[in-house]
Amino acid sequence: TIAEGISVNVTLIFSLERYRAVIDAYLLGLERAWKRGKNLSHIHSVASFFVSRVDSEVDQRLDAIGTDEAEKLKSQAGLANARMAYRIWQETLSTHRWHRLAAAGANPQRPLWASTGVKDPSLPDTLYVTGLVAPNTVNTMPEKTLEATFDHAEITGDTITGSYSESVAVLNRLVELGVPYQDVVDKLEAEGLTKFEDSWAELLDTVRTALDNAR
Repeated sequence: TIAEGISVNVTLIFSLERYRAVIDAYLLGLERAWKRGKNLSHIHSVASFFVSRVDSEVDQRLDAIGTDEAEKLKSQAGLANARMAYRIWQETLSTHRWHRLAAAGANPQRPLWASTGVKDPSLPDTLYVTGLVAPNTVNTMPEKTLEATFDHAEITGDTITGSYSESVAVLNRLVELGVPYQDVVDKLEAEGLTKFEDSWAELLDTVRTALDNAR
């Protein structure tokens, strides 16, 4: 699709491995578009990386473990995972492959933080906003989170760069406690696809019903 010059929002990303594949697909699409003589500056993309759903799944597993160490790790996985995704994005921008495309007018595929509404009422309601501030990112907030951010969020600058060692430590400790990263992200991706497919089927049914009633 990118090769055809069509801008894309790549969504439902939970894992770092999947995110690397998404970035590679974008770059490959740009390279093909360039060979076809398309204007790269007209092509845009975001990669929607989901945040709070990771915490919901991980925290449920930590509750089942029930130790003090598990309790301390709650509500940290979502931010750690997203911050490591941003690091991958930064590393991509330093490659020769990207520099060639940028020189030809290509736009970077910006990281987009999705699922940023806080589901645990004991947490700060702007956690996934203030904790994921960095240049060239997008944050799509539910209305309630947007209003909370406008009302009382303290935006103090970049809260991602410099957090990578801590983020890796969080993800490693989760695995050591018995919360396998790959199992978590695979489950979330499968559930997300099912929800998207169900919504699409519901939309088609609604349209069919409207068309039938209009005849």
